[in-house]
Amino acid sequence: MDVPESGAAGTAAPNLAEGFPAATRERWRELVAGVLRKSGVAEERLADTPESVLATHGYDGFDIQPLYTSDPPAADPGYPGLAPFTRGYRPGGGVAGGWDIRARHTDADPAELRRRMHNDLMNGVSSLWVAVGADTGPEAAEPGGVPLSRLGEALADVYLDLAPVVLSAPGPHALDAATALLRAHADAEVPDGRVISHLGLDPLSTAALTGERPDVADAARFAAEHAAHRPGLGLFVADGTLVHDAGGSDAQEIGSAVAAGTAYLRALTDAGLDLADAARRIEFRLAANADQFSVIAKLRAVRAMWNQVLEASGVPADQRGMSLHATTSNAMLTRRDPHVNMLRTTVACFAAGVGGADAVTVAPFDSAVGLPDDFARRIARNTQSLLIEESHLARVVDPAGGSFYVEALTRDLYGAGWAFFQELERAGGIGAAIAHGELRTAVDQVWERRRHDLARRTAPLTGVSEFPDPHEKPLVRAPDPARPAPDHRGFSVRRYAQDYESLRDRSDAHTAATGHRPGAFLVTLGPVAAHTARASFTTNLLAAGGIEAEDPGPIDDAASAARAFADSGSRVAVICSSDRLYGEHAEDVARALKGVGARRVLLAGTPRDSYREAGVDAFAHKGCDAVALLTDLVDVILTDPPTAANDSTQGART
Repeated sequence: MDVPESGAAGTAAPNLAEGFPAATRERWRELVAGVLRKSGVAEERLADTPESVLATHGYDGFDIQPLYTSDPPAADPGYPGLAPFTRGYRPGGGVAGGWDIRARHTDADPAELRRRMHNDLMNGVSSLWVAVGADTGPEAAEPGGVPLSRLGEALADVYLDLAPVVLSAPGPHALDAATALLRAHADAEVPDGRVISHLGLDPLSTAALTGERPDVADAARFAAEHAAHRPGLGLFVADGTLVHDAGGSDAQEIGSAVAAGTAYLRALTDAGLDLADAARRIEFRLAANADQFSVIAKLRAVRAMWNQVLEASGVPADQRGMSLHATTSNAMLTRRDPHVNMLRTTVACFAAGVGGADAVTVAPFDSAVGLPDDFARRIARNTQSLLIEESHLARVVDPAGGSFYVEALTRDLYGAGWAFFQELERAGGIGAAIAHGELRTAVDQVWERRRHDLARRTAPLTGVSEFPDPHEKPLVRAPDPARPAPDHRGFSVRRYAQDYESLRDRSDAHTAATGHRPGAFLVTLGPVAAHTARASFTTNLLAAGGIEAEDPGPIDDAASAARAFADSGSRVAVICSSDRLYGEHAEDVARALKGVGARRVLLAGTPRDSYREAGVDAFAHKGCDAVALLTDLVDVILTDPPTAANDSTQGART
């Protein structure tokens, strides 16, 4: 059979939709409502619009809808290279060569740092992000990296006029570190006109971490003085990752980054720099996590925000470009099951590239454990090379542009981010908001909401809160000298997995000391078909806290459950079965378990008062506070003395 070619002369293109009913939003809603009814959603929740049931509630005051269309139409994002720069400030994007692959280095040993930087540059890295620490004195105890007096030695193999170096020196020695970097360029005989490195000055982040009042003016005067004859020298970093790593929202991150950029812009112009010249010497740094669409929209929105600031400042449109560095999120990395971090950072790097980042840093998968090893560094840089060279991610400028969802999310994040930026400006600027605690308070409020979702596993962490490996052997790495302590006098540095990992650490310590992993006994009532679903759910939940589940197989009644539990020597029992068998046996089983000394009796399923009255202490179900539940169980298993009923078996099992 010959099929006419679509659009060929003398033939009409076939109408493939002919004979089918028209697809409408109303018809889609009917179908969605039908599915939700079958899922048990109450009719009153469907009264408004069924998609509201499927909406995702974010941390920035707007919801993520399950469906986006052209109605209402999104604002025109414009073209790459033209205001408002939502699609990037370069007309050709990264089509010619991709983005700048930037590797972070935190080694304190100059020789090791020199070797690793050379290895990176020989294998695809195009710029270096180097942590520098103080030599001696009280500042040496602060987070740092290579001693500033040894920086030149470490950079000996770097062609500084080809591979720019971005400093990270968050402390009172930042200006000394900047001087050392410039001295290294002079020693390498790099002419001032060819200096393309970045001083990385960021006194606002330093003040936020230390809890002190920021002093931007001194750094601005220093920067302006050394910028005079070095047109390619970068000066300040407007870093939003501090807010991200403290648990803040996307809008708070981009709002604080733009507020920091504005503060540095004011300080540099006060120090004598031309407005447009000052603007181009500020680099913005944002975090990229595994929520790829939010990352794409965030990078697009922040460019439009900075364009708005520069437009209001009188900078011509052709000089409102933003230098944007995306680094994979530290907050999302896990110490447990760390190889999963390779997947997280791949998604994050993909999002950063699609979102139009000018430079991208992928953290090695073991960064949350300590100082990364060579294998982890290789995977990190090859992730970027693969996305650029094999996946051709940079071949299209703004590949997400025109997506109804991405354009709407960009618009919403712009609005929320701009509102937060204005809030900081009303507080007297970000410096005042840091000094008086407003910024930290706002971020902490979001962190508590995020922590709530993490604890209830509505924000799951693969390999940690979901599908953990209870027999995992933790990685061991040398301490990272550039890692700040979790709790400073100012901002806290947080990771999403920290509460679960704390429980796993306690379990591992107990296992190392006793030879036995903390355990809980599953009271699996009825045949396998009746209890297996909830037993599997419970096993996964317990493993997130480092607790091993003991499954004895089918149990018939309360007396059998009591005997099996007493023989196990456990202190915790979890009843697992179907709702029908719960109705027949749960109350009797709970009383029997309490009677033989169970310190905690849990039931996997929906809470009911009658079960509580019979002795059930807690309920394991979807949406329960897993962290609180597991913390209580670990406390009971590790610290509560055994009952008399179980004395004879405690020696064999703890």
